[in-house]
Amino acid sequence: MGELVDRVDEQDRVRGVVDRGEAITHHWLHRVATTVCRDGEGRILVHRRAADMSRFPGQYNFLVGGAAEVGESYEEAAARELTEEIGVRVPVRFAFKFLCRGEISPYWLGVHDAVVRTDITPDPDEIAWHAWVTEDELREMARRPTFVADSLYALDRYLSRGEAARADPLP
Repeated sequence: MGELVDRVDEQDRVRGVVDRGEAITHHWLHRVATTVCRDGEGRILVHRRAADMSRFPGQYNFLVGGAAEVGESYEEAAARELTEEIGVRVPVRFAFKFLCRGEISPYWLGVHDAVVRTDITPDPDEIAWHAWVTEDELREMARRPTFVADSLYALDRYLSRGEAARADPLP
């Protein structure tokens, strides 16, 4: 068996434990936790996924994250994924979640905020390239077909929250 995740229902209640690959194949809901990383100047981290990734290879994204493991909260998963993917341990703050119908499979997507004031060390197996960009630059990049389509649903929600919701409340 591969990566185990909680299978959840339309209200995000746990209904069992399944293999993530099986959840995707059968379009069973599960949880994914992501983080929007900003630097000290308020710029947003954008990255290109490695070319050999199983999902969205070589595409650009502004969300760092992945599946929540069995019993893991969205916040725990988001913090773990930051460490695994970009090599940092910083506080994450839950922003919102929504049922994402996804290009490959549906899932509950938890989106978090984090401020990263240290150098990052991307895992080359996950991230091939990265840069810090302004919101306007991110909007422009997101118009390209090489941007992960699923993340666009989150981008609209994230940017529509307004400046006050995206202020730097984290230490």
